[in-house]
Amino acid sequence: MPSLRGGEAQALPAAEPSSSSAREFAFSEADFRHLARLAYNYAGISLSESKRNLLYSRLSRRLRALDLESFADYRDVLANDEREAENFINSISTNHTKFFREEHHFDHLRTHVAMPFAQAAATGNRRLRIWSAGCSSGEEPFTIAVVLKREIRDLASCDVRILATDIDTDVLAKAARGEFAKNATDDVPRPYLEYFAAKGDKVVLGEDIRSLITFRRLNLMDEPWPFRGHFDAVFCRNVMIYFDGPTKAKLIDRFTQQIRPAGWLYIGHSESLVGAHPGLRPAGRTTYRRDG
Repeated sequence: MPSLRGGEAQALPAAEPSSSSAREFAFSEADFRHLARLAYNYAGISLSESKRNLLYSRLSRRLRALDLESFADYRDVLANDEREAENFINSISTNHTKFFREEHHFDHLRTHVAMPFAQAAATGNRRLRIWSAGCSSGEEPFTIAVVLKREIRDLASCDVRILATDIDTDVLAKAARGEFAKNATDDVPRPYLEYFAAKGDKVVLGEDIRSLITFRRLNLMDEPWPFRGHFDAVFCRNVMIYFDGPTKAKLIDRFTQQIRPAGWLYIGHSESLVGAHPGLRPAGRTTYRRDG
């Protein structure tokens, strides 16, 4: 269910203190194991024992909202209400992202994707597709959009689209508005600031930028994914760090199949591939190119 991420809704961070004594709600070993299994089966999120207190803290808010008395009651709700399953995943996701996070990826995008496309568009190839998988609150796909906008001068006449997906419906709704706190642009390089306009106590992206992006809810664990075409580049950053080895390896295989030959995969700074991949080769820091 939720967003993983990465860009990035991320699953529970390492520590959030909570005492096991004097808890408001009964939270048994069986409750923890059941909910951890649900998170894994539904969204590929691997919750270790170290996440027990954090899981309790996050989900206690749902128990209060539903006026429940125990986690056993909450498990019953989850078993009978698909909508609450979505709230469950949203609750255990942590969204941490910013514009131009891991800036080297966007330098690479500019020089190896946007600029070559701008040159090729003059002679015929005018189609470009980029996927932000785990887009969180939208900073990543909007960063991609302003890079493309700056480098592709006749962008409006080209077939350029960015797909931005996340499992967390709450962050997707925020992302689609294209509105951010004023300090969100603190780390935006000067050449790109012209694409952000002040609006009260916020900054907004213009319609010419927003129109490049399609926001959709997607669980990366779903099979098959609901699209058939290939992408020129895929961003999936700081998402897979919360998956176990087999889940991560399978996801990399699926991404590789979804990227056109000679296309690009960008992953997070704390992530790496599980061994060498037969379809990808390293092309810089946490940047890979599909064999083509």
